[in-house]
Amino acid sequence: MTLVLCRNYEIDLMIDILCRRRKNNPVVVGEAGVGKSALIEGLALRIVAGQVPDKLKNTDIMTLDLGALQAGASVKGEFEKRFKG
Repeated sequence: MTLVLCRNYEIDLMIDILCRRRKNNPVVVGEAGVGKSALIEGLALRIVAGQVPDKLKNTDIMTLDLGALQAGASVKGEFEKRFKG
């Protein structure tokens, strides 16, 4: 992992969202090369270092490839089936 610079606001915002009781799923979107992966790595570094609220300590981070889930899912309900299964 690389050092994440000047993204503390965004990382803090993700931490705040993750600690909410409801609507606690941050979605990171943007053009290629803007630092989405680095932002997630910064969050992961904070989790590993224990620099997050207790609720987030020992949390696993997973990626979801929506493109792969949608590929070939032309039949209604196929995308949902893949997502759940």
